[in-house]
Amino acid sequence: MATTVQKITLSPSRDIPFNKLLLSQSNVRRVKAGVSVEELADDIARRGLLQGLSVRAVVDQDGVETGMFEIPAGGRRYRALELLVKQKRLAKTAPVPCIVRDSGIAEEDSLAENVQRAPLHPLDQFRAFLALREKGQSEEEIAAAFFVSVNVVKQRLKLASVSPALLDVYAEDGMTLDQLMAFTVSGDHERQEQVFERLKASYDKQPYTIRRMLTEGAVRASDKRAQFVGLDAYVAAGGTVLRDLFQGDDGGWLQDVPLVDQMVADKLKAESEAVAAEGWKWIEVAPDFAYGHAFGLRQLRGETIALTAEEQATRDALQAEFDRLSEEYQDADELPDEVDERLSELETALEGFETRPVVFDTAEVARAGAFVSISVEGQLRVERGYIRPEDELAAEPESDVSADDEDERAIAASSVGAEATVTTEAVAEPEEDEGLSPISDRLMTELTSHRTLALRHALGERPDVAFLAALHVLTLKTFYHYGSDSCLELDLKSVNFGTQAPGLNDSASAEAIRARHESWAKALPKESADLWDALQEWDGDSQAGLFAHIVSLSVNAVCEPWNRRPRAFAHADRLAQAVDLDMAAAGWKPTVDNFLGRVTKARILQAVAQAKDQRAADRIEHLKKGDMAAEAETLLADTGWLPEPLRTPGRASGDEQTSESANEETPEQSSEKLPEDEDEPAAQNEDTGEPMIAAE
Repeated sequence: MATTVQKITLSPSRDIPFNKLLLSQSNVRRVKAGVSVEELADDIARRGLLQGLSVRAVVDQDGVETGMFEIPAGGRRYRALELLVKQKRLAKTAPVPCIVRDSGIAEEDSLAENVQRAPLHPLDQFRAFLALREKGQSEEEIAAAFFVSVNVVKQRLKLASVSPALLDVYAEDGMTLDQLMAFTVSGDHERQEQVFERLKASYDKQPYTIRRMLTEGAVRASDKRAQFVGLDAYVAAGGTVLRDLFQGDDGGWLQDVPLVDQMVADKLKAESEAVAAEGWKWIEVAPDFAYGHAFGLRQLRGETIALTAEEQATRDALQAEFDRLSEEYQDADELPDEVDERLSELETALEGFETRPVVFDTAEVARAGAFVSISVEGQLRVERGYIRPEDELAAEPESDVSADDEDERAIAASSVGAEATVTTEAVAEPEEDEGLSPISDRLMTELTSHRTLALRHALGERPDVAFLAALHVLTLKTFYHYGSDSCLELDLKSVNFGTQAPGLNDSASAEAIRARHESWAKALPKESADLWDALQEWDGDSQAGLFAHIVSLSVNAVCEPWNRRPRAFAHADRLAQAVDLDMAAAGWKPTVDNFLGRVTKARILQAVAQAKDQRAADRIEHLKKGDMAAEAETLLADTGWLPEPLRTPGRASGDEQTSESANEETPEQSSEKLPEDEDEPAAQNEDTGEPMIAAE
């Protein structure tokens, strides 16, 4: 016998005037959540009421209906309608679609409506935003309609633009939202799918790993090459830029590397042609030059073009305004925006007057050359006026020494060796004649030998003059390259780095040394013959500052396998202690390129454990070499951690590293323990952090 299935009867629906409705105390929603009542009211005014209210008739004590209806489910919609009535945007008697319930429990109605309602899957929202965009709505219109920011709309649209194959994986919970965000870095679906396939065989599926894989080989927008050509010019030339809408990306990544290199080469060529038109004998052009590329070349001393009367007046006016504003707001906790902007404009204008053009002698320009490259800030760098040794003019022979010219006798005396000796063997002197004849070469040598010894003794008694003489000859050889202008046989060797470390010429130390050298060069006289008098007029601090700069150029603490110098390295440690050297403060940070990607995994883990703690090292121990190095770069950033060869004995390096100083290795020992690890390619680390997607 067939079983009869009882049919379900649905609650009737009807339109009830708004003034016949009231809130029920049976509504289980007590805590505000989600969209505000004001925003919901605006949405109802724009689209109408999309979902009716669940109501029950209000009865009196005798169970007779009063004509009023209470709302156990739909309280927020009622409050939104109430707000529209108060704003006179909705009539008090406007009919409201309602479902009239007469059975069950009111609290159950309210609970079921909220619990049984399935939330929208994020992917459905992404696709819905995309559908609205494809139907002509702008990002601003979508943001206004759903009360979110324009950036949130852009994020949703970016997520919807990921490869459909990956979106299907995400829909089936095959990847997390954070991983999907990482895939938005690249718009190339094929590339996204390739990276996803690589992830299947990898233990590390972290979002930062996905970003690193997608941007391998790309040029960061913060790279000096990208800054040099300009992002707008690159895009106008057809280049594509990868952007990350969910994390800071420093402007993104330029994907077309050959295009970047070609644009850099073309712009450098155009700039070098303008420099070559100045008449230089040679021009060398490259995005980067090795540190010390001008070693052994003499730099010309040009004349700075003086300000015209009009330019001087303009500069004085700008300086006066700058001084006035600085004095007026010197006690202010915060500058007004317009004042801060004006002070910045004045500083920029005044700096323009300080960097005046330099002109060189035409004859010297024809023998000299220039280096054209890119500075670390992405600006054109032109280093003018360098003369190669083969282009130097032949030295003029010195004139014969006369008997009554004491200065020239002093020059002749400089040819006497460090341990001059005088032979007592009798030498026939020329016969006297009635006139004054020149002193013989032999006698001149004997006389100046005596003078040299006396001068040595006298100079040894005058430390102040000895310091000046040493400063004079060292300055000659550093800035003028004229060794014959001094009778002191002192020499200064400036090491020319045979092996270049990555980014050495653009390091903070290289930039500081370059700026200091140029500053001293401007303070010195153009002609070497005027140097002695100029140095004599300087005060002690200026002389000491120049001396320190010149002596610093002779430091050589480079550890090279073919040049074992344990005592020199020990002295380098003493020198580092004396100047309180801190390589972290000097700008060195461990990166994949300069350290982490070139040592073993054990050393990477040791570095993380020293700088952070052992737990941090344990968290990355399972990673492959390249991924471990990339993650370690992030962990070590801003910790001040330094490898042993860069530490100053007695100075803490990173967190709790002072205790290791007793076991520090010399650079020679350390270099033997830092083998290249070639089993895996070094990876370029990317920034990691929490996702920046707004809450639903």
